[in-house]
Amino acid sequence: MASFSLSSDSTLTSSQSWSYDVFLNFRGEDIRRTFVDHLYSALVDRLIRTYKDNEELHRGDTISSSLFDAIRGSKIALIIFSKNYADSSWCLDELAYIMECRRERGLISIPIFYHVDASDVRQQKGDFGKAFSKQEMKNPMKVESWRKVLVNASNIAGWEPKYIANGHEAVGIKQIVDTILDILFSLNPYVDETLVGMGTRLYDLKSKLEIGKGGV
Repeated sequence: MASFSLSSDSTLTSSQSWSYDVFLNFRGEDIRRTFVDHLYSALVDRLIRTYKDNEELHRGDTISSSLFDAIRGSKIALIIFSKNYADSSWCLDELAYIMECRRERGLISIPIFYHVDASDVRQQKGDFGKAFSKQEMKNPMKVESWRKVLVNASNIAGWEPKYIANGHEAVGIKQIVDTILDILFSLNPYVDETLVGMGTRLYDLKSKLEIGKGGV
């Protein structure tokens, strides 16, 4: 697993109002009831506010404004590339907007390569490339711009679960969640970052203390 650091030009600040800590971008047909379900549960169990599209929607050519709002209102976007990811114009539109927010708003974007190689995403080859090739006919006007965002996203340090603990997903998901907690901890300017190893513990405590915010 690669290490992660915040870019020096990140525009994320504590004064911004966040709806979510994490936005999940994924191909539901591939992994909604398996890897994404387990990852989402692990994130929520650690009190990380996570956006997952639960609607069994027909993925048409247009993405809803509510999804754009959710991306814009998130601190971190997890891009989960799977075998048939690029077959969905919806996923690709989400990805394009995630990369735009990364560039213009400092959205922290991290890819997860689920049973696909980063090089296959980067070069649109293998099974991933076969799925993407369908876009040549369906959305020829968007293909080149999507190629660019796929290249840019696949060049970001991320995870390949099949190489973590010999493919044991529970271990891989724990690593992902622990890293997300560390990133969220580092975004808090009021905590001493020299407290090595305390990131996840302090974030857990902070989250628990804020459960009743606005109530009793």
